[in-house]
Amino acid sequence: MKFIAITLIVHAPDPVTGVRPSTRDRFREVVGNALLAEELGFDGFGVGERHERPFISSSPPVVLSHIAALTRRIRLFTAVTTLSLLDPVRAYEDYATLDHLSDGRLELIIGKGNGTAQRDLFHVTPEDQWDRNAESYELFRRIWRNDRVTATPRFRPALTGAEVWPRPLQQPVRVWHGSATSRASVDLAARYGDPLFSANVTHGIGPYAALVRHYRERWEQHGHDPALATVGAGTAGYYAAPTSQQALAVYRPVFEGQLALQHRMGLEPVFTTLEDFVERSSALIGSPQQVIDKVHRYHEQLGHSVLHLHADAGGLTETRHRDSLELFQSAIAPALRHGIPDPPWGWGSPAVPVPAAEPAAAP
Repeated sequence: MKFIAITLIVHAPDPVTGVRPSTRDRFREVVGNALLAEELGFDGFGVGERHERPFISSSPPVVLSHIAALTRRIRLFTAVTTLSLLDPVRAYEDYATLDHLSDGRLELIIGKGNGTAQRDLFHVTPEDQWDRNAESYELFRRIWRNDRVTATPRFRPALTGAEVWPRPLQQPVRVWHGSATSRASVDLAARYGDPLFSANVTHGIGPYAALVRHYRERWEQHGHDPALATVGAGTAGYYAAPTSQQALAVYRPVFEGQLALQHRMGLEPVFTTLEDFVERSSALIGSPQQVIDKVHRYHEQLGHSVLHLHADAGGLTETRHRDSLELFQSAIAPALRHGIPDPPWGWGSPAVPVPAAEPAAAP
């Protein structure tokens, strides 16, 4: 099993202290967490994309490019790239550039990933958002694989023998499809033989497991090898301590602060007590053995080979956040790596060609 740390770069008051960092300091936290993830041995670090409050993750290529310059090994994920909102040509240019700057460490998780404010900002409607997502992905995919592209898309101007530069380093880049509640993303992933990343955060496992089963069914219907179907899954929270009592005691004020925030935002919480949250959500809170056992229970239904943890402290002190991640890598990850297989294609770049000098421009 592989492990990635992900942030959506929420810019809100700390759920325990109520202190809201400056925008500059929040970005510094994100970069620091990426460096910590590489230091501790995580396999990937992901940055989300949102275009509405309370997020400041509107430009993941910029953030990931900065992180790429400061790291050497860790793979860099988007979580998710909201292709339903973006011009696929411009998105390709950004990510092909990042692919080179990161020496081929880029992985994309794409998805609709938009709320009402984001749709209004980009003039996307609930009726056309899924069609936009599919069309943008299909065109993005063609541009990544072909030197020239001719296409007549519905949601952007036509392309005629178009060349888009730079050409990418990875040929091709791996693209995951983020899945939360709709079959549309699942169907798109299965059609193209791409891996699926289940959000697995807001509710209990039932609806997510149903979508993963649908993905595997559609995967086979499209003629793909069942052994190559690949699933990643998120978690609703993480905090491990030597004993379950310690973990619950430390995490309780974090959960209560998050619950209060949901009430202030007018949201109806799915889990109203910490005990229910720990029992029925995907949150990994407890002793190392409890975390290991829960991941295995989820794996029985999802069959996932990649797991994401939240990169942000999210109400924990910096020391407790680091201690918990260190405990994950020392006492939890080794058991999960041993007991749950890696993705069937391993890890790393799908294909990074041998570098070749580009032809000089004509005088």
